[in-house]
Amino acid sequence: MYPFFRMGKEVVKFRNAPALELGETHVSHHICWPWDLDFWFELNNGRTLSIYDLGRIPLATRTGVMKTMKAQKWGLTVAGSSVRYRRRVRVFDRLEMHSRLVTWDARFIFLEQSMWYKGECTSHALFRMAITDRNGIVATDRVMTAMGVETDAPAMPEWVAAWVGAEGQRPWPPMQDAL
Repeated sequence: MYPFFRMGKEVVKFRNAPALELGETHVSHHICWPWDLDFWFELNNGRTLSIYDLGRIPLATRTGVMKTMKAQKWGLTVAGSSVRYRRRVRVFDRLEMHSRLVTWDARFIFLEQSMWYKGECTSHALFRMAITDRNGIVATDRVMTAMGVETDAPAMPEWVAAWVGAEGQRPWPPMQDAL
């Protein structure tokens, strides 16, 4: 089940937090609960993605993205992700999460998130996000104009550009195996 109560806690906790500029880091803290575990008694990889939501939504609120989305009646969706897992997270581990906007292109906003346990990175994720309306993806220049952002996108780091390039070569729709 989606962690609705935990999301509610994060929304309430950060509702009056200072605003962040695009590119600044939102830091939040989370606990790995027994219901977050898999058969090996470590944080489930699917649950990891849900916990990353707990950092992205407050980040979107603190940067003004949520306010703009609400005014425009827009939505927010994950259009792609890549996660690197490097350290096991066990029950009751207390995690520090870092969430920040990296850059954007004509269609997508790229966010970087990481979870840390006792100063060691446990996982690192790159998310390709899209703002949507009833017609599909809203161009990021339109989003930035609505937010009052008058700067160009930060330079796309090479590792992000490489991921974007690899995703561009990936076939869609995927091939179905012949039976």
